[in-house]
Amino acid sequence: MAARKDIDGSASVPAFYGKELRWKREEAGLTLQQTVDGSFYGVTYLSEIERGARRMPVDLARHIDQALKTDGFFGRRCEDVRKAKRRGHAGYFERVLDAEQHAENIEEWCPAVVPGLLQTPAYARRLVRVAHPLALGDEVDEKVNARMTRARLFEADHKKPEYWAILHQSILQHPLLPPEEMAVQLDRILELARRHRIIPQLLPWNRGVYPLMLGGAKVMTFPDAPPLVYTESSYSGDTIDDPALVKQYRKAYDRLRAAALPPEASLAMIEDAAEDYRNGKQPD
Repeated sequence: MAARKDIDGSASVPAFYGKELRWKREEAGLTLQQTVDGSFYGVTYLSEIERGARRMPVDLARHIDQALKTDGFFGRRCEDVRKAKRRGHAGYFERVLDAEQHAENIEEWCPAVVPGLLQTPAYARRLVRVAHPLALGDEVDEKVNARMTRARLFEADHKKPEYWAILHQSILQHPLLPPEEMAVQLDRILELARRHRIIPQLLPWNRGVYPLMLGGAKVMTFPDAPPLVYTESSYSGDTIDDPALVKQYRKAYDRLRAAALPPEASLAMIEDAAEDYRNGKQPD
């Protein structure tokens, strides 16, 4: 049997937390499986928390406190770990960063802009600068680089997550960048679709009333944990794990997908818009 790799608790707040979790679990004489029994989480999920690679949700922390008889220690500390900030990202986005890396499926609806996972550096920089007009150059660079790091999700050898993006057609017609840079942004979406890493759909501008009209949503499902929904406004975000609410969002997303154009027609429209921008024209 290969030697077990020790955890460097000094590497980060999550690593420190994970090392303490492993110590308490082993002191109690429980296996990973015995510890998660009765929860909605899998062995892999708990193992990654112990290694500091994943952050603990509060419902699992409470379950572990009960299983290990740790008097609420992990429940009290998990919020501190979850808020341990990673550079370039808002605190409210921390749970999403972990979720994206481990999701089996991501279904995203963006009514106003290209979603962060699909943005080019120029597009991301434009949005960051608009949101933070007084930010110094280094701070803007940090936020843009952090967003580009998230997009490496699509460069890995494996084919997960399966990513489905529904975009409003107005994103094509109301450019945030000069024509040549807007063409590059649309080419990025096309390139990911041609590599079968994403499935984009467009919601036509004249569709009328449709589900999720009041804002975007990201629905994430996992092989070893309950699903999550993330919603966001300009300077805040909310991660939803309540099963009834998650179910409502998933049903609404399915209805929105049915209202959107098929992927093939959507790709053709994106290609036409990219070509128009390359030629200095405004897409119809």
